[in-house]
Amino acid sequence: MFEGEQLGRWVLAQRTGLPGLEADQRGLLSAIDIEADPALVAAKEAAEAKRAVSRGDRFQQGRAALAAFVGREAHARAPRAHTEVLEAAERPDGSGEVEAEVVVALGACVNNQPARRGKLTPGQLAQLAEHGVVWA
Repeated sequence: MFEGEQLGRWVLAQRTGLPGLEADQRGLLSAIDIEADPALVAAKEAAEAKRAVSRGDRFQQGRAALAAFVGREAHARAPRAHTEVLEAAERPDGSGEVEAEVVVALGACVNNQPARRGKLTPGQLAQLAEHGVVWA
């Protein structure tokens, strides 16, 4: 700790973000032997490149997982801890790309939906009702 700053975290942040800094900032860090860590930089770039999944996209993934669960189990009462794996699912953003595997926390999704009912559209409620969700 130095003046309330955790130096280890600060150095890690500098090594991760070094390529995005101005030349004079990079020079100052280089003068105190702080260089970019390629693995950290790559991890940061990968995290930033991930597309944010919209609420509508998450709903569609949950609906697809619910459909698979209902098709297999013949009811829509997924246990809270249940996860459903959707294999070779098309990305919900309409790009046409296919994801190799999508894991949906179906139990949490189904159990949390009644509390979010006010945020669901009539179309979304109808989709849930089609799959046997009683409160929809």
